[in-house]
Amino acid sequence: MNIRHLLLTASLVIAATGFAAEPKLSPLFNGRDLTNFKADGAADFWRVENGILIGENNAAKKGHMLWTEKSYGDFVIEFDVRWKGTTDRGVDTGIEMRNPHLQLQLGISGSLRVDMTGSFYTGGKPAYPEAGQAKEAKKLMKPEGEWNTFRIQAKGTTFTCWINGQKASEYTDAKFSGAAPLGIQIHPGVVMKCEYRNVRIAEL
Repeated sequence: MNIRHLLLTASLVIAATGFAAEPKLSPLFNGRDLTNFKADGAADFWRVENGILIGENNAAKKGHMLWTEKSYGDFVIEFDVRWKGTTDRGVDTGIEMRNPHLQLQLGISGSLRVDMTGSFYTGGKPAYPEAGQAKEAKKLMKPEGEWNTFRIQAKGTTFTCWINGQKASEYTDAKFSGAAPLGIQIHPGVVMKCEYRNVRIAEL
């Protein structure tokens, strides 16, 4: 195989995976405690067990956002997550990023009452723009209660989500351009439990 064929093969592999170059991911969650996250109020909602970050509502069903200490602009974050709904309302969690806030939804949308996993929530009208919806997410997900690997990339004004290695959604909006801490959400008014592990990140 000559050099031209090698380069062609490499470009095809890059196109197939959707990654132009693999950034070096470093642990954001160390598997032991909440280092790298803001501790304010977190103890009532978050705990670490066996290398897993566990989030649950308190008795009053209050919600919480676990923010990173650091702000991020362009980044790639990858993590394993699992949840299992305990009521008809289901689980409502997600990853919040940028300024103003943009969120990747995980679980049931509080406003729509349908599963919008892998879709981008803007808080505007519409809250979930069609261009940023992960319409094939259910086909990419493992059964409820099993670990799924998510990857989110924020680069410039474009936001992309992969589920278990497959591209699920992409959304472009110049409004969400400011660097900000990342947040992991526990939605208020819900009886829910979410679990995260292997949370790694790279700045771009």
